Amino acid sequence: MSFIIKCLDCGHNAPYYPTSTTCPKCNSQWREAEYDYELIGKTLPEKLPSRTADLWRYRELLPVRNPNISLSLGEGSTPLIRAVNLGMMLGCPNIYIKDERQGPTSSFKDRQAAVTIAALKEAGITEMVAASTGNVAISYSAYASRAGVKLWAFVTSLVPSVKMREIALYGSQVIKITGSYDQCKQVASEFARQRKLYQDMGARTITSIEAMKTIAFEIAEQLTAAQGPGENTPWRTPDWYVQAISGGMGPLGVHKGFREMKQMGWIDRIPAFAPIQAEGCAPMVTSWKKGLEKAETVTSPKTRIETLATGDPGRSYEFLREIVNGTNGAFESVSDEDAFRAMHVLAKMEGISAEPAAAAAFAGLFKLIRAGVIKPSDTVVVNCTGHTMPAESSILGENWSRDVKFPSMEETPQEGLLSALNQVAPERFPKIVIVEDTTEARRLIRRILQSQGNFTILEAANGREGLELIQRELPDLVVLDLMMPEMDGFTVIEALRAKQETATIPVIVATAKELTPDEKSRLSGHIQALMQKGDFLNDEFLEEVNSFIK
Repeated sequence: MSFIIKCLDCGHNAPYYPTSTTCPKCNSQWREAEYDYELIGKTLPEKLPSRTADLWRYRELLPVRNPNISLSLGEGSTPLIRAVNLGMMLGCPNIYIKDERQGPTSSFKDRQAAVTIAALKEAGITEMVAASTGNVAISYSAYASRAGVKLWAFVTSLVPSVKMREIALYGSQVIKITGSYDQCKQVASEFARQRKLYQDMGARTITSIEAMKTIAFEIAEQLTAAQGPGENTPWRTPDWYVQAISGGMGPLGVHKGFREMKQMGWIDRIPAFAPIQAEGCAPMVTSWKKGLEKAETVTSPKTRIETLATGDPGRSYEFLREIVNGTNGAFESVSDEDAFRAMHVLAKMEGISAEPAAAAAFAGLFKLIRAGVIKPSDTVVVNCTGHTMPAESSILGENWSRDVKFPSMEETPQEGLLSALNQVAPERFPKIVIVEDTTEARRLIRRILQSQGNFTILEAANGREGLELIQRELPDLVVLDLMMPEMDGFTVIEALRAKQETATIPVIVATAKELTPDEKSRLSGHIQALMQKGDFLNDEFLEEVNSFIK
């Protein structure tokens, strides 16, 4: 398929060669591929049903003239998973996770490596340089080894050693740089210049941006399968696209994909974009919130999430700023602790283990929903960009495991087993009773509590059953609905306060009801907290729980 490379600064068109990294007219490094959108827009959709589910199903819109299928590792077509539990917790039911962990090396960078290596192989290039915080070097290493391309991988010394070993396992040469990621890129660039080697330049690399487009294509196809076509177009788009960023390449490419689909008439709108950064290295977020047209550089990143520690985004910020403003989106930052907490919530509520950088996107989602920027009725797609590496103890916290020593052979088998089991739970976990007539609400509260600590959780489906359960079990805390059959929450509270053994049990009322002044007066002095349903993600709920059970 024919395509041309257009300079984003002077508009000059030129043919594509991987080794040509600047505009021949103005020397700009910022260029992008353009295709025959009118023809492709009409012909490609009818071809897709008969094509395999991978990245190359969109080959007419990729800068590789004759894709070598033998180089493929099955990249692309990662699932779009509806986050049912997160949606319930956040009061935003249409949240979807683009699960890029399911790429060949467990990261969205596999797309970048697959397309770039295919283009290099087609051009006869056999050696390349890449600077990386881990994932991109792993992806490039896998595809380079398959294609017989020598990779020089420059990484910062902060990259986890397990990632460095994986890079080396593929046969790549690992160069550790003691310094920031921006300094690492400088050394890599000088090495490539001196040796006249091809270098991956991140967002300025044409194949990288083009590869990331395919995420947008897949989201539109998958969302259409889940929700049906758009009102006036064959495919559907979400209201929001959320992704954690370092240099910003991912959203730049994804936006280009949505822009091309709109140009071809496949969709009628582009989603709002929400790029998320770590607070300790958030040059784009802080610059956007200040209204700056150019990004202020962060010279000393202060984040433990090394893969998000790009302090100088260069012109990527200017392009992303235009995208965010043009789509009515928002930049946001989150703390490392927010990201680590989101890792726990995502794993324990959706069964998805994400690396900290990917979890930052979910922490950003929580923050934007709390702030009312993302509305309950919005459809949101969050890019889960990569799988977690072996979890560090600092993320898991204390007491994440228990040691069990099986007793000596002198004991009988039954005694030995009972003794071993007693070591599993030597102390009594705090006991919480949930009294709620709605099954979904009970499940939601249980899942939130389970995601935050070790509790013994008991449930009752109505007030009378709940009162009997509380009186029998004498829990450390009660989470109580007000409007229930047989006996409402008001009556349950009055019955608890009337008896000495239950009078001091803390009660958190969780209700969807807007209380009248008389109802609030009736509760005053008898409960510890009043929470509105839909606010459970608020830290206040978890802080209240923890304060009452200590």
